[in-house]
Amino acid sequence: MSLLGATIRAELPVRGVQGLVTTRRGGVSTGAWGALDGTGGLNLGLGSGDAFESVRANRERLAALLPQPPNWLRQVHGTTVVDAESPAEASEADASTSITPGTVCAVLVADCMPVLLASHDGRGVAAAHAGWRGLAGGVIQNTVRALRARLGEAEAPLAAFLGPAIGPARFEVGPDVLEAMQALLPDASRAFRDIGHGKYLADLFALGRMALAQAGVHDVRGGDRCTFDEPTHFYSYRRDRVTGRTAALVWLNPPP
Repeated sequence: MSLLGATIRAELPVRGVQGLVTTRRGGVSTGAWGALDGTGGLNLGLGSGDAFESVRANRERLAALLPQPPNWLRQVHGTTVVDAESPAEASEADASTSITPGTVCAVLVADCMPVLLASHDGRGVAAAHAGWRGLAGGVIQNTVRALRARLGEAEAPLAAFLGPAIGPARFEVGPDVLEAMQALLPDASRAFRDIGHGKYLADLFALGRMALAQAGVHDVRGGDRCTFDEPTHFYSYRRDRVTGRTAALVWLNPPP
């Protein structure tokens, strides 16, 4: 299987912008990090417990599809946004922006929601890692503000794509998550279903759309694939605990 055939194209209807999401297929990882059809898995997470050489080989395979290797982030479920043009591996951040053609914004996920952004005029892109902690802290709003600041336009129209994440039928949480979301998003309770015994099912995609709307972004696509329910395609920490990481990436096309 070619790696390109194992990726998902992000629905970002902006000329000159490319976005994709990797799956667990098309790499060299084995065991818990492999693909379920017996072929190698494309685990891209260095902190996942997989062999370093396997992850490095997988990252090299991915880099062959990109104009440049991504500056991978040290993700901490926070709200910090950095410029993807600057080396970020040593920095703790959960989102990056780029206004430079060929520079790739990237985040790693295994149930958390990746959010890809592009300005309608094709001058800037961004990627954010949005689990519930990041969402509650405002990582999406911070990323929108950071991208618009780099564009020099406080209300620049943006398009967003919500990549695969744990779905609303699988993401069981406690009241602390509901309370944290309500502190930021007034209508957050609409994204939670009470299942009794102090537990709720939370809809990350609905919360992501609320956060984007709060930031003035209404052109939103994706948000319809559950990592937990698609084990042949995606890694899922909630489902498997020991597992790999997929990537969501976006960039401006470099000049021909």
